[in-house]
Amino acid sequence: MNTKKPEKRKIKRKLLDKYRLVILNEHTFEERLSIKLTRLNVFVLASLTAIILIAGTTMLIAFTTLKEYIPGYSSASLKKKATELSYKTDSLQQVITMNDRYYESIKKVLQGEVSTVDFSRDSIIQAVKLEASEVNLNPTAEDSILRQKVDKEDKYNLFESATSASNFILFPPVNGTISEQYNVKNKHYAVDIVVAKGTPIKATADGIVIFAEWTANTGYVVIIEHSYGLISVYKHNSALAKTQGDLVKAGEVIASAGNAGELSSGPHLHFELWNDGYPINPTNFIDFK
Repeated sequence: MNTKKPEKRKIKRKLLDKYRLVILNEHTFEERLSIKLTRLNVFVLASLTAIILIAGTTMLIAFTTLKEYIPGYSSASLKKKATELSYKTDSLQQVITMNDRYYESIKKVLQGEVSTVDFSRDSIIQAVKLEASEVNLNPTAEDSILRQKVDKEDKYNLFESATSASNFILFPPVNGTISEQYNVKNKHYAVDIVVAKGTPIKATADGIVIFAEWTANTGYVVIIEHSYGLISVYKHNSALAKTQGDLVKAGEVIASAGNAGELSSGPHLHFELWNDGYPINPTNFIDFK
């Protein structure tokens, strides 16, 4: 017990013993600065200084842009670029999905895949009669006033305010002999017109080229989208005069006839007409002779 107390006193005395830090002039030995210190004061002062430095450095890194220079931290500009790239990637994915669907529909048109629907003529007529009987066709007072106003405007109008689908005329893409007629049962949704190789193929109406590429089965193919949901298809061409996205006028040369493609048996034009996704017989609207 007696040995422990002197040791504790000795440690306490070492901590509390006072020392003097003196700064002297080397030449004159004049005292310039004198500081009284103890080991305890030096330890406390060093600890506080270290804590303040660590806290200040942490705050400086956490709330300033200096952290961007530390490995492992991502900068604000990189985060912004990553976000923009994420949005662009999502937008491109949507565009790719839409293009895939678009090309899939074009592929079905080229391959002649269409789902036929059986309609009952009597049931349709009966349904129309039932709907007409349930509708009150007597004009109201407001309707009569509007009709009179429109009649007066049309009576003195020198120009047509709108065009009608009845004025939409289709021109023959080529003139020649039809070697194979339109046949739904055989899934031949087109007419084949025999022409000489190199004969100019013309657009049947005004429109925009939505497809102009080479296919193994049908050679060079051109598809034009017209007004009123009409699409015209020209197959087995030997060369193309238009590209996708071109605007064409009725009668404008779009390709040259040929014998291209594995399904071709001679120089001819395979011509199709589609309206709102359904094939129609071109001979009902165009005279190829």
